[in-house]
Amino acid sequence: MATERLSSILNHLTPSKSGLAAITQKNANDIVITCAIRTPLAKAGKGGFKDTGLDYMIYALMKKVIEKSRIDPQVVEDICLGNVSNGKAAYIVRAASLAAGFPNTVAASSVNRFCSSGLKAVQDIANQISMGSIEIGLAIGAESMSEGGDRLDKPFHPEILQTQEATDCMQPMGQTSENVGKDFKISRTSQDKFAAESYQRAERAQKAGWFDDEIVPIKTVVKDPKTGEEKEVTLTKDEGPRWGTTFESLSKIRPAFPQYGDKSTGGNSSQVTDGAAAILLMKRSKAIEMGQTILGKFVGATVTGLAPRIMGIGPSLAIPKLLGKFNLDLSTDIDVIEINEAFASMAVYCQNVLKIDPAKMNPRGGAIALGHPLGATGARQIVTGLSECRRQKKKILLTSMCIGTGQGMAGLIVNEQL
Repeated sequence: MATERLSSILNHLTPSKSGLAAITQKNANDIVITCAIRTPLAKAGKGGFKDTGLDYMIYALMKKVIEKSRIDPQVVEDICLGNVSNGKAAYIVRAASLAAGFPNTVAASSVNRFCSSGLKAVQDIANQISMGSIEIGLAIGAESMSEGGDRLDKPFHPEILQTQEATDCMQPMGQTSENVGKDFKISRTSQDKFAAESYQRAERAQKAGWFDDEIVPIKTVVKDPKTGEEKEVTLTKDEGPRWGTTFESLSKIRPAFPQYGDKSTGGNSSQVTDGAAAILLMKRSKAIEMGQTILGKFVGATVTGLAPRIMGIGPSLAIPKLLGKFNLDLSTDIDVIEINEAFASMAVYCQNVLKIDPAKMNPRGGAIALGHPLGATGARQIVTGLSECRRQKKKILLTSMCIGTGQGMAGLIVNEQL
């Protein structure tokens, strides 16, 4: 503690640094991550979580957070759940937290910014800690896509629909993917090649056991659709990776949205998935005081908007905005980049426009191979990215995703387990 206090005092006396030196500097008030875990990702409607509600999924994950971090639940002050499809998410996270062992003094809320909801939850907790509102908080991203999606059940008011971009917010995601493919000439071939690489990387990572330190086993019940018989199972692995997937096999798949275009398919688009991820945050000084292992430092996040009809290119705008705030260079300062593969069309576009080194982007595969549980992805990317940084002994993690209705978000984390 004395060493940390001295370091903090010296940092205040030293002229402020910029760029990489600034974000890797260690200060007592840094917002740090002391636990980052996730459930396996299961195929919606037919996988291991098909009969598991959102409530049980996050309840089981919160119990694992307490167990793995050894945190006293009484010291946690707020829990924020990022979720897209369930309008009762705020009820669910509160009840699940109480059942998981958090006392009634621990508050709970839910947030929804579509596919970035998990990262939004992390940002919400981090901002509260930074402002002094709370000292310790838990961010969760979770989605049961087996329980339903997030489509609108009726059009907007006629006056709203008089504005074209407001009307464009109603476009199905598949249509926006085809828009990106057409507008920016992202060929079907380039999309299938990207998707094949995603599957092959996920297969390689799964076979090598790279996911093992980020996934916690979850016990649940699966019901036989024919007999109705219930069986207890323990889920330990992601169900999305299809071993042996090749460019040739993907190129035979028919377009998924022929009414809008001919490039996006079930093979080069993200999978419909159930899953959850959790991130425990506090100040560095508090983590040291409590003896919590510091996995990484949450540097910050930002969001931007763009035309709804090409929402997929959101990361190409959010990433430069975030890096500009910290005076960082994408090619020289960033080690691992996790961009959500909502569709290969947007992933290829972002990789090309930002000139991202393919070796740095989604080294374990992305949502095309692993799945995209909407509210979970923003948190899941941090869990996966930190694990990959540990494996590679690299420091700087950048995460980003496109967001329905035309937005993009990006987050920056420093790995401290080298």
